[in-house]
Amino acid sequence: MTHKLMRILLVEDEPDLASPLVTLLKRELYDVKHVETRSLALEASFTGHFDLAVLDVMLPDGPHAGFELAESLRAGDFEGRILFLTARDSVDDRIRGLDSGGDDYLVKPFSLREFAARVRTLLRRDAGTRAALFERGSLKVDLGSRRVFWQGEEVSLTQREFSMIELFALYPGRVFTVDDLRRRFFPEAASGQRVVRVYVSQLRQKLGEAVLTTVSGGYRLDGE
Repeated sequence: MTHKLMRILLVEDEPDLASPLVTLLKRELYDVKHVETRSLALEASFTGHFDLAVLDVMLPDGPHAGFELAESLRAGDFEGRILFLTARDSVDDRIRGLDSGGDDYLVKPFSLREFAARVRTLLRRDAGTRAALFERGSLKVDLGSRRVFWQGEEVSLTQREFSMIELFALYPGRVFTVDDLRRRFFPEAASGQRVVRVYVSQLRQKLGEAVLTTVSGGYRLDGE
């Protein structure tokens, strides 16, 4: 079974912020649509499904255009998660964001690592698109508690090892190339491809040689 990449709508008009966010999300292997205005965002939402909308509150359409956009999306039966990006940090603004249909609120300036973590958390909450528990043969991955079991025994993984097996569990049957994994997990490593192979070897040692299938140029966790 082939799983599609999660789709994210990014609505941000500041190029200096939008560019690194798009780069990050693509590196994390999300399908990203970036627009700069409320009207373009609504048009995009009418023509495609998105699992998450990342909305800047202040857009060229107005100082509260992000809140108004969220209300319009929810009125149009948008069922994905909504994350607001804003420099406004008052309690009233936070309340308005939640009341307009938002799920989370990130205040500028923020780190890219925190942004990526917020995105992962929001998408993981969506039980309709991601199962909380993945099981295949002797492997069981509990995505909620971030625990992994092999042949009934819990296995201790590093944070990066878990993130790697989590990716395969979320997209069983999908082939991830060595370059895909390098860009996502080791973007700054001088010998990224070698490091990927080392981590795959470590996972096989802990979870069994057959846990990841080697295919031309990459690896796959076979799904049913």
